[in-house]
Amino acid sequence: MADDDLATLGPAAGPRTTSTDRPADGPQHPQPGPGHAAPAAGPAGRWLPRLVIAGLVLAALNLRPAITSLGALLEEVRAGLGMSGTVAGLLTSVPALCFAAFGIAAPRLARRWGPGAIVCAGMAAITVGVVARPYLGGTGGFLAASALALAGIAVSNVLMPVVIKSWFPGRVGSMTGLYSMALALGTSLAAALTVPMTEALGGSWRTGLAVWGALAAVAVLPWLMVVRQRRALAGAATSTAARPPEAPVRITASPTAWALAVFFGLQATAAYITMGWMPQIFRDAGVSAGTAGVLLAVTMAMGVPLSFVLPRLATRMRHQGPLVVLLGLCGLAGYTGLWLAPAAGAWAWALLMGISNCAFPLALTMIGMRSTSSAGVVKLSAFAQSVGYLISIPGPLLVGTLYQHSGGWGLPIALMAGLMVPQIAVGVLAGRDRRIEDEA
Repeated sequence: MADDDLATLGPAAGPRTTSTDRPADGPQHPQPGPGHAAPAAGPAGRWLPRLVIAGLVLAALNLRPAITSLGALLEEVRAGLGMSGTVAGLLTSVPALCFAAFGIAAPRLARRWGPGAIVCAGMAAITVGVVARPYLGGTGGFLAASALALAGIAVSNVLMPVVIKSWFPGRVGSMTGLYSMALALGTSLAAALTVPMTEALGGSWRTGLAVWGALAAVAVLPWLMVVRQRRALAGAATSTAARPPEAPVRITASPTAWALAVFFGLQATAAYITMGWMPQIFRDAGVSAGTAGVLLAVTMAMGVPLSFVLPRLATRMRHQGPLVVLLGLCGLAGYTGLWLAPAAGAWAWALLMGISNCAFPLALTMIGMRSTSSAGVVKLSAFAQSVGYLISIPGPLLVGTLYQHSGGWGLPIALMAGLMVPQIAVGVLAGRDRRIEDEA
């Protein structure tokens, strides 16, 4: 991405940083780099970063309910729409497909309209898609509306690390932790509350899925205000001195970028298999639907505290490989327990898989650490997430197919456990103290 392409990627004109990958806990306000306008003096300059934080938290809360609420009601949706197991597996693969297809467009959209406007549009797309999909009739309409919501999630996924790097260059670890914690909270709330809310609202799975659109609608508001204020500040930024050009980064020439993309893809595979199929695994083992939803919520809730702690810990380590190994071993232990005694040890397996799923905030943190500039971060974020989600597409579909044709969960669980081994290997490579600018 050319240097001038980043004019819309930060506060005002997008302050950029060349700070190291281990930021200290510095001032919360954005620190403009050379050639950038400082945030406007006065009230706006003080409350705008706080508004960005509120927007980050609300956006994060909405990046998973569209998926986990479906996992909690997957059996009812299959029956209501007449889906086979293979089609249901395709349904659980749609998130990864949309994230790969739409995420790659996020940098170009951000260059044209600014990241705040794209995140705002993303929240609006989530609102419309989540509310509409249960009522469009048939599998095709359900998939189309789901794709709209997932497109909004995809572009927001890619731009969150960029927003954090641009607005809070000195606090990448803590702000990534806050964002990841809110994302995990939204995931667990959707898993825990979807079934009870469905029952409280009359027992219709359509209502139980659509109700999550209200939360997305709330998330639109702070981003509307950020976009409006950003446009006001952008006028002042245009009068500043020209920015020094940065060396171009060929992201595909970086071994670290590829390792991070594969690591992201394998952890996403595990996460979406868990969100899409774990409740069904427990239900087939004799666990009630409500308890299976709570177990998924426990798995997701583990990410709430850990997603805040892990990024802060990771930014203080030169090599994040030990964290990758620890999370991978927890995943292997959880899958082993699911295979041996899914119902008897359900709570323990849910906890272990919840710890393992914290590879996601670790991957986000490494995206911010493996580049020295916002230009590098936006390229690495788009590349790692788009390629990673593309890698993750076959996983949930393959699990559904194996389940349907084998008549049990032995083979699917063996596949899930087997994928943990390469995830650990490439994660260790991605965790090395390298910069993509030095490799590409």
